[in-house]
Order: sequence, then C-alpha cells, then structure tokens
Amino acid sequence: MKLVASAVVRGSQPGESHGAVYLVDLDAREVAQALDWTAAGTDSSGRGGSRGPRGMAIDGDVVYVAASDELFAFTPDFRRIGSWRNPYLKDCHEIAVWERTLFLTASGGDAILGFDLDRKAFHWAMQVAVQQYRFHGRSFDPLKDEGPLMLDRLHLDALHCTRGGMYLSGLRTGGLLLFNGREVRMAVELPSGARNARPFRDGVLFNDTEAGLLRYAGRDSAEDRALGVPAWPGNVPEGTRLDESAQPGFARGLAVLSDALVAGGSSPSTISVYDLPANKRVLSVNLTPDVRSAIHTLAVWPF
Repeated sequence: MKLVASAVVRGSQPGESHGAVYLVDLDAREVAQALDWTAAGTDSSGRGGSRGPRGMAIDGDVVYVAASDELFAFTPDFRRIGSWRNPYLKDCHEIAVWERTLFLTASGGDAILGFDLDRKAFHWAMQVAVQQYRFHGRSFDPLKDEGPLMLDRLHLDALHCTRGGMYLSGLRTGGLLLFNGREVRMAVELPSGARNARPFRDGVLFNDTEAGLLRYAGRDSAEDRALGVPAWPGNVPEGTRLDESAQPGFARGLAVLSDALVAGGSSPSTISVYDLPANKRVLSVNLTPDVRSAIHTLAVWPF
C-alpha cells in the first residue's frame, strides 16, 4: 500500500523549501519526494507563517493540493495543470471530495468553500459561527463581497464528508461538528487541540495532539484506544526558532487504511501505522530528520 503525504517546513526562509509532497510505500518502507514546494511555482514571500502544502484530495486522475490561500491541480506524476484563488480561501487546511464538489476549510474566515470539479470554479461557501454556545452556518456566495471577516475565531481545520452530512472541527470548536445540510450542531466533544477528527466505526478517530496520541473513542469504552506517536528528537538547524508544530511528537495527519489499520503523522515528519484492535503501532517510516518538517495531511495513493 502507498500513501501520499504533505509536509510543512516551519521556520523556513524565503528561497528555501517550505514543504514537500512525498510518496510512501509502506510495504517496502521506501520514501520518494514527489514535489518540492519551492519548485511548485508558489510565491514564498506571500505565505508568511503558513507556507507549504496543506490538504490533499484525489478526483479521478487529478491530484488537488491546497496551499494556505491557493488550490493547485497536478497530474499523478505531479505536473502542475491548474491553480485557483478566492478572496475567502485564507489559511486552508484539510480538503475533501464529495460527489462533484471539492470542499476546503478556510480557517481565516471560519468558512468552508465549495469548488465545482466540473466547472473548475468556486460556487458555494458557508461561514460557521457560535452564539450563546450554539453553532450556526451561514451560506454565502464566494464570488461576491458578502463573506465573513478574517477573524479566525474557531480555526476550522478539518472536514470529513459522509452521506449523513459534513463533519467539521477546529482548534476552538470544542469538538466535532456535524452540518446536515440544514444546521450545524455538536456531534461529540473532543480534547483541546484535537486534530483530524472524523467518525470511524462506532465512534470518533482523531489526533490528540497536545497529549501526543492517536486516539479512537467508541460508544463502548472497552474499545477505546490511545496510542503514543513517535517523538524522535530530529535535527534542529542552528538559529531556528521552533513553533508548536515543529516539536518532536506533534501529532497531525490521519488516513484510514482499513477497519483495523490507520496511519498517522508526527514530527519530525514520520508516518506510523497503528493496529487498533491490537492496540499497537506496527511500523513507522521517517521522511526527514529535520524537526521543522511536520506532516500535515495523509491520503491513500491510488495510482
């Protein structure tokens, strides 16, 4: 089985690589860098502290990769074939394909944007807000000047689409939200700082980043799992100031491989596979020893 992984390099200077996309063969434990983000044609001066590749999603034979404020399209051999911007696409994190729409989180405005995969255009958006402890969704036209201010109150950074609705979470949502097409409500509360939350089996799967754990919590507490992520020290370039995501053991990135196996990411960029029923980590593959390099997104590679 192969995975594709995006990694962000925190603290990189303009002109340096500030991220990469890797292909990882789990069976052979081999890693190939598919794309260097400096070479992706991006403007490093405009990324600030949010440089590098973020969310990834695959539609047919097109690989979509989101930067902080731009959506890119590549062929499976990572030849760039398109890119799109929108004024409300600010601080993008996870993206997901559902039917013929690509949905993107936009933390800057606490919004979700919809990109029509056939017309190759943004066509829908929704702002999520909380008032008196209740969540509300407000749809708006991303092509008009009627969207939210860039206040980043909830820091929406994860989404997962199912037939039952769209699950959303962020660093300040307090849990996993469900948008069922009519309203936004709390589905389950999560620990502070949880990332990549999604429904799984009869519960919820997520990275408990502050605790350095990958966790599954089921309705039957006997099935709960909490597995520690690797915390290798890695290398720190001289004079580098590290932010929170550049610390060893920072857990982020999640991909479901089967009903029993899941893959998770950690810093310095490492991918681990966990056997949930056995409650153990079965393998780890390190992509780089640079502790500044943090896994952002993982996905199964179908090609």
